[in-house]
Amino acid sequence: MEMNQYMSIFIDESNDHLQSLNENMLRLEQQPEDISIVQIIFRSAHTLKGMSATMGFEDLAALTHEMENVLDLVRNDKLSMNGNIFDTLFKCLDALEAMVQDIINGGTGKGDVVELVQRLKEIVKGDAAVVGSAKATISAPASNVPASLVLDQYQLSVLSQSLDGGHKAYYIEVKVREDCLLKAARAYMVFDVLERNGEVVKAFPSVQEIEQEQFERSFSVYYISQTDENLLRDQISRVSEIESVTLNAVDRSSLEELGSAESAKDQAEERIKQTASTLSVAPITNASAPAAPLTDGNPTRPVAATAPVSGSAAPRTIRVDIERLDSLMNLFSELLIDRVRLEQLASEVRRNDLTETVEHMARVSADLQNIVLKLRMVPVESVFNRFPRMVRDLAKSLDKKVDLVIVGAETELDRTVIDEIGDPLVHLIRNAVDHGIEPITERNQLGKPEVGTVHLRAFHSGNHVFIEIEEDGKGINRPKVLETAVKRGVVTAEEAKNLTDEEVNMLIFAAGFSTADKVSDISGRGVGLDVVKSKITSLGGHVTVHSVLGSGTKFSIQLPLTLSIIAAMLIKLGSEKYAFPLSSIVETGSVKRTDIRTLHGNRMIDYRQSIIPVVSLAKLVDSPDYSDDEEAETEMLVIRKGDKVAAVLVDEFIGQSEIVLKPLGKYLANNLGIVSGATILGDGQVALIVDPNALIK
Repeated sequence: MEMNQYMSIFIDESNDHLQSLNENMLRLEQQPEDISIVQIIFRSAHTLKGMSATMGFEDLAALTHEMENVLDLVRNDKLSMNGNIFDTLFKCLDALEAMVQDIINGGTGKGDVVELVQRLKEIVKGDAAVVGSAKATISAPASNVPASLVLDQYQLSVLSQSLDGGHKAYYIEVKVREDCLLKAARAYMVFDVLERNGEVVKAFPSVQEIEQEQFERSFSVYYISQTDENLLRDQISRVSEIESVTLNAVDRSSLEELGSAESAKDQAEERIKQTASTLSVAPITNASAPAAPLTDGNPTRPVAATAPVSGSAAPRTIRVDIERLDSLMNLFSELLIDRVRLEQLASEVRRNDLTETVEHMARVSADLQNIVLKLRMVPVESVFNRFPRMVRDLAKSLDKKVDLVIVGAETELDRTVIDEIGDPLVHLIRNAVDHGIEPITERNQLGKPEVGTVHLRAFHSGNHVFIEIEEDGKGINRPKVLETAVKRGVVTAEEAKNLTDEEVNMLIFAAGFSTADKVSDISGRGVGLDVVKSKITSLGGHVTVHSVLGSGTKFSIQLPLTLSIIAAMLIKLGSEKYAFPLSSIVETGSVKRTDIRTLHGNRMIDYRQSIIPVVSLAKLVDSPDYSDDEEAETEMLVIRKGDKVAAVLVDEFIGQSEIVLKPLGKYLANNLGIVSGATILGDGQVALIVDPNALIK
């Protein structure tokens, strides 16, 4: 079989399952007695094992198989979670992620898993003797149902609550024909019918064994549904190569009999496992439905406590290759350019039917633009969800207690921004945990809770997304920062005296700046923060810092919603055209030459009771056929970056337009950094897009 065509699907699915494993392991660490979480983890590990084996990645399959064995003991109350098991499983997840990353990078996906496999086997062996003894001494249940299909207390509770809620419970035995060649496929089709009409509580053999054709000719299930018995039997019988279907309704008396069998079994196990601690069962909180995901009888998904027993609708999402989305955006960009050109031609020709058609096309393309942009929008959750595990590991290695609180993970950003924002956030969060949050003893002395808190927030505001990282740690030490800044030549001693608190805080973004007494392999306050700032600036955003000594520090990052299509003001300089992003413009106006003053060699003007610098765009770009010194009065744009404002002198305004941002490539790399890209206008001309941040800088 040609596997390359399935590789991208395997990588996407593997990353999803690894993320689910990490998130649910963290949840289980907080609630080690919640069996429902173990069920979810087990299913993810099982699916990942099957995918890896199919694709031929043996090390991945071997490690997930051993993880399954441990999780199987836990979910069947044969083993209780402890610190050693958690640490081992987390190390297994790290190894799995490394192997998947190797596959992404074109490698073979091999890894050194011998030690981890051995540790998992030792965990299983530690309880294997007890499990074996228990099985040997359990007496036969007091029911005519096979011993292997006796329900545990949790499964009995699920059936009992379902009967109370008006649902029907069945014991179903399905037999396939003797000449059937694909038993597992027929069993899958039966389970598909069952899943569409209700929920499987328990299967014999287990779903995993049925998938691998490890059964003779029949399999049995306990099943909950609202479907009529005859209709259900008819639907299952329609599956080809099924010889017979036996349905027995389960009522209260049947449940009591099964319960007595389970009770006898529990007493026998308890006598043998006197020293073993067992997990308590998650309480049933809803009178009409299971309170937690069902057991391994369900081969597909967990069921929420309030979910109806009838099967849920099929997924309404599809995976789309990123390159296809990029291609769609480029094609739409060309369409947008042609639309502007048509609007221009229609205004010149002045034919009513042409004008109406162009206006309709403009409305349709505006709707299309919204859809295309929304297709590219991705929740920041895809970046945020890696941080809980990272904070857990960091806190453990630093012997600190840290709680990460995430708010606004559903906030959406353009995919191009999402791809770039991950690394800066990683560094800021590592910095917050390492240098912001104090050690436990120090927090106790200061009267703070011993568990430090790091808040990670995301929210929309206008055409921007704000991401904040705030911790309740020690804060930035102003005297120490100034002392280090002067020592390293970032500022002079004279300049240091006049700096505001915010300006002092921003000094930590200087290259190579660090106030750490010793270099840490985790982070150093300032080491790498210059990279964080430059990365965010390159995305058209900016970062600010607010800190209170002894109370904590807050980093606030402002980012544009999208980098592909922006609203801009078009201006002229002689025969040349330029574009300014509308989000950076405060206002437009005109200024007389006589109002421009020169202070210490810099040109300034009065603007709303303050003095702001004046920049000549013609001189900066060396415009060949325009000089702004010739006119008595000229147009100006007032632009803003953070709290800094400046005036830019231009020739004339063309008007506002939505433009498509095109990168310049390497040929025009040396442009003083004031040009961020280019766009093609409706008349076919190219206009350079000016970066207001670079102008103010």
